[in-house]
Amino acid sequence: QVQLVESGGGLVQAGGSLRLSCVASGRTFSNYAMAWFRRAPGKDLEFVGAIASSGDNTDYAESVKGRFTISRDNAKNTVYLQMNSLKPEDTAVYYCARPRTPWGLPRGEYEYAYWGQGTQVTVSS
Repeated sequence: QVQLVESGGGLVQAGGSLRLSCVASGRTFSNYAMAWFRRAPGKDLEFVGAIASSGDNTDYAESVKGRFTISRDNAKNTVYLQMNSLKPEDTAVYYCARPRTPWGLPRGEYEYAYWGQGTQVTVSS
């Protein structure tokens, strides 16, 4: 069983930055891509971005491209989401997730088998 634990959320003013972390249990972290999703109040779950198992490939939603960066440290079983130039519309609960299979960088939530509990990010205007 894989457990994912996010941290780093909080309240920040528009234009500010936050870095989220997600620590995974288990020995297979380096074999899988990892992703971040978010759910804003009253909205559906939204793909934010994903990173390949080796960290050499990433994919981002258009809404965050150029502002958010995903990275990972396989020695620490940790994936990060660096969020810069934050906007009020980035306010959401952010989740990290691990896909069902080791291949690709899926965007669909149903392709992910393991989820963290989420961390709240609130951006004030």
